[in-house]
Amino acid sequence: MSSKTNKVAGASSSSEQQKREHDAPSTCKTSLTPKLRFPEFRDAAGWEESRLADICSKITQGGTPDTSEPKFWGGSINWMTPAEMGKTESPFIDATTRTITESGLDNCSSYLLPIYSVILSVRAPIGSLAINTTPMAINQGCKGLITGNTLSFSFLYYSLINSKARLIDLGAGNTFKELSGSALKSYEIGLPSPPEQQKIAACLSSVDEVIAAQSRKLDAFKTHKKGLMQELFPREGETQPRLRFPEFQNAPEWVVKTLGKVGKNLDNRRVPITANERESGDVPYYGASGIVDFVKDFIFDEDLLCVSEDGANLVARTYPIAFPISGKAWVNNHAHVLWFKNPCMQKFVEVYLNSINLGDFITGIAQPKLNKAMLNSIPIPHPTVPEQQCIADGLTSLDNLLAAQTQKLEALKTHKKGLMQQLFPSPKEAV
Repeated sequence: MSSKTNKVAGASSSSEQQKREHDAPSTCKTSLTPKLRFPEFRDAAGWEESRLADICSKITQGGTPDTSEPKFWGGSINWMTPAEMGKTESPFIDATTRTITESGLDNCSSYLLPIYSVILSVRAPIGSLAINTTPMAINQGCKGLITGNTLSFSFLYYSLINSKARLIDLGAGNTFKELSGSALKSYEIGLPSPPEQQKIAACLSSVDEVIAAQSRKLDAFKTHKKGLMQELFPREGETQPRLRFPEFQNAPEWVVKTLGKVGKNLDNRRVPITANERESGDVPYYGASGIVDFVKDFIFDEDLLCVSEDGANLVARTYPIAFPISGKAWVNNHAHVLWFKNPCMQKFVEVYLNSINLGDFITGIAQPKLNKAMLNSIPIPHPTVPEQQCIADGLTSLDNLLAAQTQKLEALKTHKKGLMQQLFPSPKEAV
């Protein structure tokens, strides 16, 4: 067993404790009062501003074992990096992508953090947070905050989430910002009694559970839509889908035409405007991924379909590459503009382009591009107008449901943010 895994990361030596007491300010601590308190704490004293160095039993640094040494990697010790933090609503992480061995831990500056430590990213992006539910090491982009008996780890997590902007502002550096250990140790948070800490943490944890449930529900709808589209559209090399509405079960196979034949390309009407030349207004200015600004004038005023012309999203497909626009709009030269005779064909093409792999039509590696000629050559298998309409109506209804579920999720997140602003006092509310 390694010496570091035997060392209790949360233990403070007497010299460390004396140093904290010596460094602590001798003046009276500032008292803070949040705008919203639970009934049983409304008459309680104000919160005291306390330095993290004084209320955490230990603040540890991270480190990375020699990456060229195989014996340091692939062990049983989880090793956290900033890239793995803040990806879900839940703060709890029980496993990491990479692991290290005991000898790897001994040969880096990280300690083995006990469970329920608060892990904070101190390099870009500053302010991401996690709570480990298994013993864990961290790399140099993180700090480990180990709480004691008077500080709830959940309360500390939510307090730091609420003051993320302040943490980012403390970052220093020219090449990239970093939150130093000394700045973190001197960082002050408002601290109520342990019972009030627990009450606040339990309340926000309940909100997080509701948000997580809504997020899972939204993901389930998205998965259902993806599976449905795979059945409603013919697979590559086929001219008939696996799933058809009852009234079209015996209908003919779909016709295949190139996109240039089913829609009209209006790229020649696009006009790019540099940021310093745009006159501010209320007309949306579209680029490859959607609205990038609002301008005073317009060049389109109808229902159209935009398709990304360039950008990494053509390959990553993080968000739709085909998106509809309606009414007055300005489009730059990073998005193709297509017009269709009927709305159902536009919807049909939109969904189809967003569901297929366009790798064969994209040029460029460093900067992926879908040029006009390649766009127009994409084969679009499509049925008769009545079947198009039926598919478009069904997918539109599903999109409306997805939009409603997305709005509900965003509303919950907004509610949580507002609640945290009420439950935690800001330094300007000192009394």
